[in-house]
Amino acid sequence: MTPLPTGFGAHIANIGIKDGTDDFVIIGADGPVPAAGVFTKSRFAGPSVEISREHLSDGLARAIVIVSKNANVANGPAGRADADELVAGVADRLGCPATEILVASTGVIGRRYPMERVRAGIAHIPERAIERSADDAAAGIMTTDTHAKVASADVAGSSARVVGIAKGVGMIEPDMATMIAVILTDAEIEPVELDRRFRRVVDRTLNCVSIDTDTSTSDTAVALASGAAGPVDGDAFEAALHTVCLDLTKQIARDGEGAQTLIEVVVTGARDDAQAKRVAKTIVNSPLVKTAVHGADPNWGRVAMAIGKCSGDTDIDQERVTIRFGDTEVYPTQVDDGGLAELSIYMRGETVGIGADLGIADGTATVWGCDLTDGYVRINADYTT
Repeated sequence: MTPLPTGFGAHIANIGIKDGTDDFVIIGADGPVPAAGVFTKSRFAGPSVEISREHLSDGLARAIVIVSKNANVANGPAGRADADELVAGVADRLGCPATEILVASTGVIGRRYPMERVRAGIAHIPERAIERSADDAAAGIMTTDTHAKVASADVAGSSARVVGIAKGVGMIEPDMATMIAVILTDAEIEPVELDRRFRRVVDRTLNCVSIDTDTSTSDTAVALASGAAGPVDGDAFEAALHTVCLDLTKQIARDGEGAQTLIEVVVTGARDDAQAKRVAKTIVNSPLVKTAVHGADPNWGRVAMAIGKCSGDTDIDQERVTIRFGDTEVYPTQVDDGGLAELSIYMRGETVGIGADLGIADGTATVWGCDLTDGYVRINADYTT
């Protein structure tokens, strides 16, 4: 079991949102603590995102409530009213202002919360959440995930820890952070510094994963710091935060709906990091690249095609580009039949690395995704039926 950091407790329950699995999770501290959040840029953002943005305006929060298997998105004023009632009810049970409660929801879009069940669930919330298992909390926020996603790291030079949980396997092309991720630490850190370091780490990790190019309406990544372990070195804290977020990023990519292979794309030699990330995302998002990986086919032409789609980047010159699978250069160096057969064996592994150097400057980026399988089609064809 991975325990939550000191200063946090959880309440985990099934309230019947969809089935008999846990679907109602509250994680909180005894009082307001420094908090930071990054959210979807979707123009169809759900009430959970709107409320959490508003409540994080002062950089403090006491708890987050997560409802899984219902996103409560695209339900108009009624959906917002349902979310407000949820937050107010949780706040009342915890004995704090509603503005100290964050909320996240994930699941089917276009359906309202079953409010009678939500009200019944709220009525059973203890005044103080005492459950300590991060693993159970992670299981309680799952939708089509195949396993709970948990990561932890120690902050060097201190007794502080960073623990993260996440969910997400589909509708994943973050335009901010990712699906739902909650990062907890008992390090003592000021709200402004937490926000700055969290955003920087998110941009290099959670915002570098893509499963299917579809940006969720509910993407939420939140960090809370209880301060129970005392002050820490800022850089050591950020290193631990990066370790946890990177671990969760790879777990999400590897668990993509129907996925069998983790894809890691590294782009170097770009004009700047932004260009490198744009090109890397184009490669990892290409259905033809994804299916080539699934079929263990070292078809580097599909990678060249994907790079070429970045038509607005006029400084990309095919004469300066190199492409590789794993450590093997496949363009412009020609690979013979024997080399292609060896690459096909390599691509049957659990992780496939694709590299591209643009030969322009020193910009770099790494992104993560997964192969495209018939399992993805089946899961999403049958999702609400």
